[in-house]
Amino acid sequence: MQITYISPRISVEKLREEMRTICGFGTEQFTMKWVDDEGDPCRIASQQELNEALRLYELEKDTEITIHVFPNVPPAPGMPCQGEDRSIYRRGARRWRKLYRVNGHIFQAKRFNRRAFCAFCQDRIWGLGRQGFKCIQCKLLVHKKCHKVVRKPCLSQQQQQQQLQSAESQTIDRNGDQQLDPYPIPLEDEISESPIIEEHSRDQIGSEEGEELPLDTLNEGDTSNDMQRQYSLNDFELIRVIGRGSYAKVLMVELKRTKRIYAMKVIKKSLVTDDEDIDWVQTEKHVFETASNHPFLVGLHSCFQTPSRLFFVIEFVRGGDLMFHMQRQRRLPEDHARFYVAEISLALNFLHEKGIIYRDLKLDNVLLDHEGHVKLTDYGMCKEGIREGDNTGTFCGTPNYIAPEILRGEEYSFSVDWWALGVLLYEMLAGRSPFDLTSASEEPDKNTEDFLFQVILEKTIRIPRSLSVKAASVLRGFLCKDPAERLGCGKRPSGFLDIVAHPFFKAIDWEMLEQKQVTPPYKPRLDSDRDLANFPPEFTDEEVRLTPDDPKQIEKIDQSEFDGFEYRHNQDLQQQQQQYQLQQCYMYELQDRLAKLRIDPLLPVVGSSNRSYHNNVFLMTYSEENENDNNYNEHHRQLPPPFPFRYESPACPRSLSITDVTYNPGNNNAIVSNYDENNYDDMEDENPRKGLLKQIFCLPLN
Repeated sequence: MQITYISPRISVEKLREEMRTICGFGTEQFTMKWVDDEGDPCRIASQQELNEALRLYELEKDTEITIHVFPNVPPAPGMPCQGEDRSIYRRGARRWRKLYRVNGHIFQAKRFNRRAFCAFCQDRIWGLGRQGFKCIQCKLLVHKKCHKVVRKPCLSQQQQQQQLQSAESQTIDRNGDQQLDPYPIPLEDEISESPIIEEHSRDQIGSEEGEELPLDTLNEGDTSNDMQRQYSLNDFELIRVIGRGSYAKVLMVELKRTKRIYAMKVIKKSLVTDDEDIDWVQTEKHVFETASNHPFLVGLHSCFQTPSRLFFVIEFVRGGDLMFHMQRQRRLPEDHARFYVAEISLALNFLHEKGIIYRDLKLDNVLLDHEGHVKLTDYGMCKEGIREGDNTGTFCGTPNYIAPEILRGEEYSFSVDWWALGVLLYEMLAGRSPFDLTSASEEPDKNTEDFLFQVILEKTIRIPRSLSVKAASVLRGFLCKDPAERLGCGKRPSGFLDIVAHPFFKAIDWEMLEQKQVTPPYKPRLDSDRDLANFPPEFTDEEVRLTPDDPKQIEKIDQSEFDGFEYRHNQDLQQQQQQYQLQQCYMYELQDRLAKLRIDPLLPVVGSSNRSYHNNVFLMTYSEENENDNNYNEHHRQLPPPFPFRYESPACPRSLSITDVTYNPGNNNAIVSNYDENNYDDMEDENPRKGLLKQIFCLPLN
């Protein structure tokens, strides 16, 4: 889609010449059609028809007029042009790539990960998403707000060649200095690669954008540098395939240094070279970062890339997804469904407060952790930057979960997530979709997306009689076809409070739920942190292999589009610092003084939003050996969240007595060795084995 700016008094002849230039037509005939407010195409063949289009534009106070151009004419009045498909007029049905034509420039919205400056106002171009415009011909960079007022005409390829030749033959003045063009065009490479700006970038914005020194500049003996470097594929062991989609493969991996298990989402760059695809990758990364502080959202550990692939390292949620469990259980009891929907509601409300529409809620994207709590994942469909009163219009989503307002071509906001939650709740309670096409196999005409969309728009949803009155009520609230009347869609914050106050959720203690203090109704059976029993075998049986790179494909990839993709979560840096302290203490202090450790949970902290392994205040009782009389001095220490201890056993710790401690007063910390109780031998043996060592960690005592 190309965008140009015209006078409201333009003649139809001038408009035709503009369209002929934009589309590159010669003398052949073509047809122009504009789309009215009802979505119908209207031909522009005369000045009268053009004036009517402009009059309605002023009357409706539209922001733009959309004109479709066809390289032929209709065979008869009222008939479509050759190759004309009415589906192109449906708003949001496709994502159009927009090009803006101003003064010969063809501007395209771009994302600038490095420092770039506007050629018009000289200010820095920055912000989330596509912050500025870049001319695809002369590479001029401008703000979106400045592109309409650019006076310098675009240089054609021939003019650029002439400029290059003149630059090569430019003279030297009497002082030996080159005489440069006083008004150079600020090309992206010239701005971003400037040595001065690169130096300034390292000092000023390296930390805020997650930029780190290249790996080859790190001193292997410098531990502080080693802790700051970005990850690479060599840092991980690839264990199993656990999922696959149209764009990505998901692996279970182990970080070699810490032996921790993560999920790794691998995306081929060759599949996301389109601008819109690059947008969703960047959006997904940013939402992953935002989600890292919420208990019911999968967070981001790190990001890195190779010339051919992008890698997201995220939390590994080993309980499987709800789709896998629903296929086994068919339907869920109301108390189970209520628990899951309540936790999902908290996750959605968090995203909405951050201005994010999720847009892809479905059973496949709801994971269960090892305790049975919910975790939403897959943020590729998310829409960012939605403030109160803002809307968007992209047609997207999984067909069974798409809200009616999207199908009607209307602009929408957070309402679509609450509709999808209603569909999800219906599936959990009834064991089928509310739009289940039972006769599709007998009538092939009904086994289509168009028929499904018609059912969503027109069919009355029947609630199973077996459900309680409260369950039926909440389903009708979420599945209301009018978003203005839908449960959860009132003005913030009353919309979410309407959900909290609904009788269906009366038994939920929302504060306790948010702190993960409510016991889940179901706990996945897991033998270890690598247990994949809750993942489909069609994935886990697949060979773990990344196909070799194709040099020809890599040459076609614009690597600058992925600048700044690398990321590393601050919490991981803190954990690595603790691990380094542990290694130092373990070498010299572990055999010094042994003691016993007991950790008991106290009252939960309500209102804490910090992510931690346990959202409780813990009381630690440890005893230090007295060298004079061989007795133990008992100490008590209260440990507020975030508590740095992670118990790897499936059972949540209540009293951990099978634990050895080396107290290190010099560093004011303790080295804790946690052993598997099942393999704990008799302590009366002369050289007792403490059983299977499960974890060693450093416990700060500040």
